[in-house]
Amino acid sequence: MESANIVIIGAGVVGLSIASELSKDNESVYVFEKNRVFGAETSSHNSGVIHSGIYYPKGTLKATLSIKGNSMIYQICEKYGISYKRLGKLIVATGDRELKELEKIFQNGMNNGIDGIEMVDSDGVRRIEPAVQADAAIYVPSTGIVEPYDLMNYYYAKISKNGGIVALRTEVTGIRKSGDGYILDGISAGERFSVRCNTVINAAGLYSDRIAEIAGFDVDSLGYRLNYVKGDYFRVSGKPPVRMLVYPIPEASGLGIHLTPDLSGSVRLGPNAYEVDHIDYRVESKAEDFMASVMRFLPSISEYEIHEDSTGIRPQLRKKDGSYKDFIIRNEVDHGMPNFINLIGIESPGLTASPAIASYVSDIYKNEIRN
Repeated sequence: MESANIVIIGAGVVGLSIASELSKDNESVYVFEKNRVFGAETSSHNSGVIHSGIYYPKGTLKATLSIKGNSMIYQICEKYGISYKRLGKLIVATGDRELKELEKIFQNGMNNGIDGIEMVDSDGVRRIEPAVQADAAIYVPSTGIVEPYDLMNYYYAKISKNGGIVALRTEVTGIRKSGDGYILDGISAGERFSVRCNTVINAAGLYSDRIAEIAGFDVDSLGYRLNYVKGDYFRVSGKPPVRMLVYPIPEASGLGIHLTPDLSGSVRLGPNAYEVDHIDYRVESKAEDFMASVMRFLPSISEYEIHEDSTGIRPQLRKKDGSYKDFIIRNEVDHGMPNFINLIGIESPGLTASPAIASYVSDIYKNEIRN
């Protein structure tokens, strides 16, 4: 039987970031990915937004790691020539109810120490984005965009340089404790395999609850069961209607249909949010519904043609009251699984937080696992 030191399950942006960090100081670091390419699912089916951390409650992992990851990603992009744009963002509101919500978001951002945010009135909105109509908005200068695969290629290159291995077409189908470590069974390139390792890190994204279940965790009683929330995107034809990101007030299940310029300047609308019971990357929404949603704050969108672009699926954790939970990132020693780190519910802002998540997991490994 082959052996390894650390096995990370899942080669999305988070799994790759963790491997790139751990492989600096540790030998025999492997990433097992069931798909033919890394980053094939949630990591490459998103807006590529570098989030500020303005929405998330102070002290949560989503807030802490997003804020830290925001500055880290800009530093990485500058140092290694990764394409990005620090575009800034408007969160817009119309009517008394939305204005009250906007104020709450602003106060949360201030509590989180988000740099440079400011409230602007309707005239200020028009000065910043002439086509946008709103009673008020929050201007967030630290929001930007990055090409997800460029970031993942950077992590992949670091892993390779450090001597780590990313094994594609390698699916884990069994996990069992063995002494102080674990034995992983699975199929790699059509062949069955077994590997003994000292540490397992579950970064399987959409499948992270299944991996936890395979390992013996009671995912329902622990609150680890995922909901699949799908979001479609449409692309705007012609001259871009906005220069920066423009978001409405968030909805219960997501941040609302927003406008996101890409690195070429073309603008996408989306995503919306609706629950699904399986993974399917076909766009199911209607263009007219997207138009109607965006027209509330961008009336000129009616003059444009929009067409289907892409879709993504988010692995969300839900509380009993229907609200959504924080990231789960923990060494499962108190559940009888020492040296097993679960990362579950890593949805947005997972891409932004990825370098900070890597540092966080590295600290867990150094302080709680490595002898």
